[in-house]
Amino acid sequence: QVQLVESGGGLVQAGGSLRLSCAASGRTFSTYGRGWFRQTPGKEREFVACISWNADITRYADSVKGRFTISRDNAKNTVYLQMNSLKPEDTAVYYCAAGGCRSVRAMYDYWGQGTQVTVSS
Repeated sequence: QVQLVESGGGLVQAGGSLRLSCAASGRTFSTYGRGWFRQTPGKEREFVACISWNADITRYADSVKGRFTISRDNAKNTVYLQMNSLKPEDTAVYYCAAGGCRSVRAMYDYWGQGTQVTVSS
């Protein structure tokens, strides 16, 4: 059974940092792009960042550029999202995904269950 499991979410004050992890099991994703999306109640799930299978391409939403960094460790089948200088508007459920490296949800074949990130002002 293929699973993507996010961890590292929580409550942090504005200006703080969190590091999200997404561990995959059930198959290797070393040849898949990996992405992070986020969603708040009543809104569409939005693209945050993605990384190509060999990490030579990374893409970021404009809202997180310069603050978030995506990375991956193929030996651990894991992707990370380092989030710095967090803002209250970053509050959301964060989802990891495996598939391509695009901002379009349809490009991803596998999804995690999400982890809550809450940034207090």
